[in-house]
Amino acid sequence: MATAAPSDEQSYRKEFVYGLNFNTQGGLIGGVSIRSARVLDDRYLRFWSLEGVSLKNQKEERVSNNTTGGSYIYHKTNYAFALRPSFGVQRILFRKAADAGVQVNALLSAGPSIGILLPYYISYDYTAAQSGRFSPSDDIRDQQYDPSIHVQEGAIVDSAPFFSGISKTQLVAGAHLRGALSFEYGRYRDAVAGLEAGFLVETYAKRLLILSPGTQGDAALINNKFFPSVYLTLYIGHRS
Repeated sequence: MATAAPSDEQSYRKEFVYGLNFNTQGGLIGGVSIRSARVLDDRYLRFWSLEGVSLKNQKEERVSNNTTGGSYIYHKTNYAFALRPSFGVQRILFRKAADAGVQVNALLSAGPSIGILLPYYISYDYTAAQSGRFSPSDDIRDQQYDPSIHVQEGAIVDSAPFFSGISKTQLVAGAHLRGALSFEYGRYRDAVAGLEAGFLVETYAKRLLILSPGTQGDAALINNKFFPSVYLTLYIGHRS
């Protein structure tokens, strides 16, 4: 079937945007995304996108060591991230004039999700753990936080550097579906800017182990494999 040519009003054929994501499952800034779209006709575009975001457990709690001045996240054993390649369709609901106004689009997409578990490391003072009090020590080790091993909270000096456990990274397969509305500004044939607001549902083959209950409790009660979220993406890009 032949692809219809764009109308005179919609005189571009390709669009590429990149954005900054905020969502209810992430931190202050959720992540980043890129999207490439191709015009099918005067109302529809087909696109692929790639998004990388952080995932937080709603029960995370940051605590401080008043002696050392360091801080760490209580019972956190892994950082969690999601990499989401998507394929979808965009429909123009309200078109703007060529040089002014706002264009409103509806988007629907789906694709696989790749969950990334990066071990969360802490600096643990084994001398303080044995003596029960903190003092300068040569036996401070960077290890993945395990509450069943690192039981003396006062011996946790600080969180370790972010990439300390990168060699032990785990991947978890999943899938996602999203729907959204976008509001675009800018001129055709030129730069485009806007915001996209929508919802996303995502599930994984197994629970993402972000927090560890230690020797007591069930990890399944404090970790999830289903991550519904509401999100907002601010984006800029260009058309050609």
